[in-house]
Amino acid sequence: MHEDPAKHHVVVLALPRVVAFDLTIPVQVFAHEGHGRYRVTLCTPNPGLVPTTSGFGIEVGADLTALDHADTIVVPGYSRDPAPAAALAALRRAHERGTRVTSICTGAFVLAEAGLLRGRRATTHWAHAAELARRHPDVDVDPSVLYVDEGDVLTSAGVAAGIDLCLYLLGRDHGEAAAIDRARTMVTPLHRAGGQAQFTPPGAATVGAELAPVLTWARAHLHEPLTVASLAKRALQAPRTFNRAFRAAVGMSPHAWLTGERLRLACRLLEEPDLSIDDVARRTGLGTSANFRLHFKRAFATTPTAYRATFCSPESAR
Repeated sequence: MHEDPAKHHVVVLALPRVVAFDLTIPVQVFAHEGHGRYRVTLCTPNPGLVPTTSGFGIEVGADLTALDHADTIVVPGYSRDPAPAAALAALRRAHERGTRVTSICTGAFVLAEAGLLRGRRATTHWAHAAELARRHPDVDVDPSVLYVDEGDVLTSAGVAAGIDLCLYLLGRDHGEAAAIDRARTMVTPLHRAGGQAQFTPPGAATVGAELAPVLTWARAHLHEPLTVASLAKRALQAPRTFNRAFRAAVGMSPHAWLTGERLRLACRLLEEPDLSIDDVARRTGLGTSANFRLHFKRAFATTPTAYRATFCSPESAR
């Protein structure tokens, strides 16, 4: 069948044990865009039945040569196994030609393996952000946002954040009105308030046996004026040694982790309608309500009141 070269060619790379939902997002957004401005191809290193993380397979007919003819490449989330060398090489060649390369969820691990995220800011699902930072210390991993636009390389957070990214790409290509029209058809908001950090449960980061008791203790004392020195003392380490070990294990500074844990606790407390904003600020150790609002807005791009309206159930609000 003849393919129209005027159409923007989106190629989706399906690696074994691909996340099926991630895979279908760019197909839904671009292939059914409504004006025929895109064509979408699924490809894989070995054409045939590609296993998914959901237990069923998806038939993919094109091989990696499809990447040589792409205008945009989307790498969906997958099992985070080492990517095939041929796929990494194909991604590098495409990027060198000027192809726009993007990822959804753990697809960022593939871009990092290919060296396309070196020295760049990037994101992935919050549950895997620390692992990405540990595996690739040359990548500036931001676990708080829904997506990151670095021009020719874009990454998004987990699962539904792929919708946010693809709608953003559509808007970048054809204007805000086109993205709004597609979002309306998909019955989804064009812009969601806040980033993915608002969805991160307390204690999401996992660490080794040495640090785990310190982090557990800190989470129980967030209302207190904790410092790096006090955490280091708890770990029986010098502050500089503790700081280095903490960064290596968690992927961020102790101060950044404390702030993040306080904000995650704040999210949980905001779901309790009987607590005032002042109560939440005091219980999380974030000081005054004004300081709490400032930190919350900076982290989540929304206000505590707006968050409460979104996540506090009608039953609990009665």
